[in-house]
Amino acid sequence: MAHGRYDLTEFEWKTIEPLLPNKPRGVPRVDDRRVLNGIFHHLRSGSPWADLPERYGPCTTVYNRFNRWRKAGVWDKLMDAIIAAHGGKVQMIDSTSVRVHQQAAAQKNRVEMLVSVAVAED
Repeated sequence: MAHGRYDLTEFEWKTIEPLLPNKPRGVPRVDDRRVLNGIFHHLRSGSPWADLPERYGPCTTVYNRFNRWRKAGVWDKLMDAIIAAHGGKVQMIDSTSVRVHQQAAAQKNRVEMLVSVAVAED
């Protein structure tokens, strides 16, 4: 499988893999790491969900899992684990604290989460 620019490293994957919900829904699950990489690709690149590269699986699966995990609080657990794994040396920007352009603010019933994570250098 080709690796994308925003894909998880082995270290990041090993850190968060045990925290992911894994409830079977009657159909075989698309690989969590693959889906997470698709979510990160969308969030970091700003591309529409429908334009995700095929290597991340069906865009509806990626979108639905992103929203399901958001509602279940999974993202908070993942971010806490990444911060702890890097010894607290992580800088993050969360779009909930950033003022958006007037056009973006006018969109109703649309929830977006943009998170950028970088490890702070000593």
